[in-house]
Amino acid sequence: MRHSISLGFALAATMATATPLYADEPTDVPINVVASFSVLADMVEEVGGDHVTVTALVGPDSDPHMFSPSPTEARAVAKADLVVFNGLNYEGWMERLIDSSDYQGAMVTATEGITPLTFHGHDHGHDHGHDHGGHDHETHGQEHDHDHHGHDDHDQSGHHHEQGSPDPHAWQDLGNAITYVANIRDGLIAADPAHADAYRANASRYSEAITSLDEELHALLAEVPANSSVITGHEAFDYFANAYGITFLSPSGLSTSSEPSAADLARLIDVIRDEGVSALFNESMTSTATLEQLSEETGLPIAGTLYSGSLSAEGEASTYLGMMRHNAEVLHDALGVAGHQAERAPEQMHDHEESHDHGHAHEYDQQHELADDHSGHDH
Repeated sequence: MRHSISLGFALAATMATATPLYADEPTDVPINVVASFSVLADMVEEVGGDHVTVTALVGPDSDPHMFSPSPTEARAVAKADLVVFNGLNYEGWMERLIDSSDYQGAMVTATEGITPLTFHGHDHGHDHGHDHGGHDHETHGQEHDHDHHGHDDHDQSGHHHEQGSPDPHAWQDLGNAITYVANIRDGLIAADPAHADAYRANASRYSEAITSLDEELHALLAEVPANSSVITGHEAFDYFANAYGITFLSPSGLSTSSEPSAADLARLIDVIRDEGVSALFNESMTSTATLEQLSEETGLPIAGTLYSGSLSAEGEASTYLGMMRHNAEVLHDALGVAGHQAERAPEQMHDHEESHDHGHAHEYDQQHELADDHSGHDH
């Protein structure tokens, strides 16, 4: 019995001695990061690893253009250690959300250091000057202040982009994603310096994967005929076009909330006929009605679905790199016979006009333009 009591006292003494040692060690609690939409959330998770808990304000299969923050999102921002957003007027609701949440912490503008492309509006026939040989991605300095809010970058509506304004969809070029990752890395280090080495290592690994995929996509899309033109739901792919050499046209502008006018559709039908557009593609965040009408009017099939500003909730497009690979593969598979499609497109259009009386489309356009004039809508 004395032995047992002595052993008990010894164990208790050991535990009493050990307790302060554990208490003095820092607890490894993940920091809370709020990302404005799913693409950025995935990037933050890749760079942050186990040291972050990420909340996407606009989740997968949801449209950032149409998002309207609620008190729930304001509370999430208020509790955040770091907020990451795209900038370039993409999240026009961000300033109001920050103000309503009274957030005073660090912020990362993911596009900081990227020279944006310019939105050309409904100029359906413009030429990107694409070259399948690829392009050099400019290296930008990453020194910037993560604590400033950069509110001047946001418009108040979030749904209106003027011709000549910056195109915010910069992540559609994998070369730009390297800058995104560097900015996210620096923001995480500023918010959580204790895990700086992990953030640097994760960012380096992720950047290598991005560079590898970029090379893969250049090789894959180099197989597509250089004169390939496609039509998508809204103008979100100019960076992709600039990087990988495919001309994208759209019936809408940068925002999914804008609807094309009847005149826009009539001009686009003319472009399809005159330029031998190769394929139509649904865009995951836009209505299929417009493209279905174009398909009916032109005889071109809808060749697949592309993802621009929102990841898929599941499947290959549920990650940023998976989304980019998915888009490239869908385009490649559809345009592999693009040269033949382009050759027969004018004949196809001619036959379709004869069988369907294409002139009714212009009557439809005129009727809708008159209706638009009476309703006071400005397209």
